[in-house]
Amino acid sequence: MKVHLIGIGGTGMGAVAGLLKAAGHDVRGSDTAVYPPMSEQLAALAVPVMIPYAAENLDWGPDYVVVGNVHGKDQVEVAAATARGLKLTSFPAVIGDQLLPGKTSIVVAGTHGKTTTTSLLGHMLLEAGRDPSLFVGGVPVGLGHGWRLGQGPFVIEGDEYDTAFFDKGSKFLHYRPNIAILTSIELDHVDIFPSFDAVRDTFKKFVALLPPADRGGLLVAYADSADVRAVAKTAQCKVEYYTVVGGEGPDGEDSDGGITADIAWWARNLEVGKSGRVAFDVYHYGERLERFETLLVGRHNVGNCLAAIAVMVAQGVSVKDIQLGMASFAGVRRRQELRGIAGGVTVLDDYAHHPTAVRETLKALHKRFPKRRLIAVYDPRSATSRRKTFQAEFADAFAYADEVIVGKLFDPSKIPVEDRFDPERLALDLHRSGTKAAYIPDTDAIVKQLAESAAPGDVVCVLSSGSFDCLHDKLLDAIGDAIRPAQRADMESVRAILSSVNLSDEPARDDQFPNFFVLRNEKGTVGCVSLEVYGDDAVLRALAVDPEFRGAGYGWMLADMAVGQARWRGVRRIYLLTESASDFFAAKFGFRVVDRTTLSKSVAASETFAAHLGSNRVAMRLDA
Repeated sequence: MKVHLIGIGGTGMGAVAGLLKAAGHDVRGSDTAVYPPMSEQLAALAVPVMIPYAAENLDWGPDYVVVGNVHGKDQVEVAAATARGLKLTSFPAVIGDQLLPGKTSIVVAGTHGKTTTTSLLGHMLLEAGRDPSLFVGGVPVGLGHGWRLGQGPFVIEGDEYDTAFFDKGSKFLHYRPNIAILTSIELDHVDIFPSFDAVRDTFKKFVALLPPADRGGLLVAYADSADVRAVAKTAQCKVEYYTVVGGEGPDGEDSDGGITADIAWWARNLEVGKSGRVAFDVYHYGERLERFETLLVGRHNVGNCLAAIAVMVAQGVSVKDIQLGMASFAGVRRRQELRGIAGGVTVLDDYAHHPTAVRETLKALHKRFPKRRLIAVYDPRSATSRRKTFQAEFADAFAYADEVIVGKLFDPSKIPVEDRFDPERLALDLHRSGTKAAYIPDTDAIVKQLAESAAPGDVVCVLSSGSFDCLHDKLLDAIGDAIRPAQRADMESVRAILSSVNLSDEPARDDQFPNFFVLRNEKGTVGCVSLEVYGDDAVLRALAVDPEFRGAGYGWMLADMAVGQARWRGVRRIYLLTESASDFFAAKFGFRVVDRTTLSKSVAASETFAAHLGSNRVAMRLDA
């Protein structure tokens, strides 16, 4: 089958391109421009991308033309396809019609938590050997892209947004669910849903698709939401409710007062450890199942984990495998994602653009970074956040930050004046209620203020559903000597640095970029380090600094970044091999020399250790 995707650079379209390519179809696409990481993923798949949009992009004669919901009937390629009699379809329809038949469809739906829960489920099924397929509107850190084609169950993020100009129904209505998770129902996407009743109605249509219990239908639904319960009651399948009892740490109330007879799953005894992991006990109809650990911080994320556990149990996965899969899940890009550290200031990226998501994200960050000042920088960009629907709710949500900077409204011409969100008023309302806040409409001015005022130890979280004019990178550059996660394009510089310090034998292939961090100053990329995670263990390697900058402290900064990231990932033991720096690692970080016979199987089999069997390099370990 020959498939052409209009807007192939989008997250959803790019993921469908990957699935179709893996299924053996001829895939091509077009866009106005394609940026990393999607440009890199499409290049790796050898999927041709035609830029810009043009009627002749269809000259190759595709069988189907896939149209995203941002394009209307007058778009140049849509109009050309119609004139030529080519079949128009949408990517949800492609998934439902071409990729789902014969598979168990597990759909994660809800206003919040869809991307994280879908990614977690896919990861746990993969780790348990169930060979899942995956479609998610984000990028799981461990997988590196938002799709996977396997022979097992198909895990799908079920979006309630509309499908295409010729199909105004919700995307998730195409996904033929056998099992579903319903995390929440709130008013969102106010550009297409005129009322909360309309939102609730589309979720009712979705759960009506689930087969009855005698044919394996299962809905795992959040018990604490009256609206979720109202929708779940309309389902003909088996329904299992879940809830989280109490909060995190010693101050969180923890009793069974909220447990009713119809709740199948609950988590309690939440505890945030020093490593940043959250531990909690899971109960199934009153019987304690086991204690689980996750890197996902926040009570809301414990709920997401609990829903995933319920589905895994329903799939017959052992408790031990569920524990291992959950503990090794590294999260999703753009969900509290590290963009870099400069001058001791940590810069994070988060997609939150609904007041509930903002509130839960900020609360979780206070748990993850206790006793550190949290500065939130907000970009009102999505269709919902640009409307005044949640003006007051955003003020309540951002009060969980220590300081807030509000940017200008993105493309206000698309929103009627009387309906527009007022970013200046948000800053004023926060200031009046005691939260330091400012409205700064110019991105470069935001960068300048933060670069001058942010102090070592501060955490800057940028909340935006778009690029926010590359504010993250501009801020890191302005502070200087920034360490960032590497991109594929950095690997040529990494290899040059390793060669300059006689470490050419350190593997630094282009496809290994997700493991690397790079340090950049005014001269460009001048340092690097790699962290490879193997469950509870990690290998720190390829630590190198351009000889021109020795003595600047860059080696310590890079090693400290790697150790910190290992601890955040929940690693318990960090290993390395060194010829001449054992004193440095011992004195600066507490590494100790170990016998190679004590290595775990995964570390011993790693490329770093396996390639240096019999060498005189010293093995060292740090218990994290």
